[in-house]
Amino acid sequence: MEPASAGEPVMRYDAATNIHVGTHLTRWGVNLDTVWSTVVAGLIVVIGGLIVARRATSGVPRGPQLLWETLVRGVEDQVESSIGIRTAPFVVPLGVTLFVFILVANWLEIIPALGALPSPTGDVNLTFAMAVFVVVWVHAWGAHHSGKRNYWGHIFNPKDRPIILRPFNVIEELVRPISLALRLFGNLFAGAIMIELIGLFPPYIAWGPNVVWKIFDMFIGVIQAAIFALLTILYFAFANHAEDDPASADYKGADDAQADHAQADDAQADDAQADGVEDVRPEGVPS
Repeated sequence: MEPASAGEPVMRYDAATNIHVGTHLTRWGVNLDTVWSTVVAGLIVVIGGLIVARRATSGVPRGPQLLWETLVRGVEDQVESSIGIRTAPFVVPLGVTLFVFILVANWLEIIPALGALPSPTGDVNLTFAMAVFVVVWVHAWGAHHSGKRNYWGHIFNPKDRPIILRPFNVIEELVRPISLALRLFGNLFAGAIMIELIGLFPPYIAWGPNVVWKIFDMFIGVIQAAIFALLTILYFAFANHAEDDPASADYKGADDAQADHAQADDAQADDAQADGVEDVRPEGVPS
């Protein structure tokens, strides 16, 4: 917008073009700031876990131990209702670890470190790496647990869907890591943009919106960590349900059911034969 007269300040509305969000300290094709922040977040999680474990008591939990046990119990309940802890006990520590690590990574940007500790989850490379890690583990476990033919047949040839819709089942599996990664990255990226925009305010009023937004950003960090961990549990539950799908190409459960029915029929036949056969013995021989 041009000034109305000489001496008036020039008002511009393209300040957002000077915001540089998503730039990284890169060397040899590696985002060093993301690597550094990821290491810091991992150290915080490990050290915090060791401190909680060392101070844990068998009595009434308090403080960090209470928070930790509440988190673990919540994840255990979710896994039990979705999969069954006996079916996939490793999903509980995986879900807890993902939630705590992502939460700490989301909150790193709140630390006043003059930009030295950016949130690593604001880098799409990290979120994609975690998403691919989770999805690959899901498929590997599903194929091992349900059988390769049964599991992959459930994905590529689901008999409960019309033929024209079956390719969409494959597309859904391919999109999972993308949606899982972009959901986390997008929210953290938007938070970084908001912090940059607030930085354009005059210093005497910038502190107010900055405090309000950081509190809200902490809440968003909790929600996004919970969503990532919850979706991880649900993906394992979907992989487990492939074993129970009666419309899969090689339904292992149907074969087991037929075998059980066959054994029951054989047992009934043996009992009937035993009841129908007369006990024929020579006279004088005690029964």
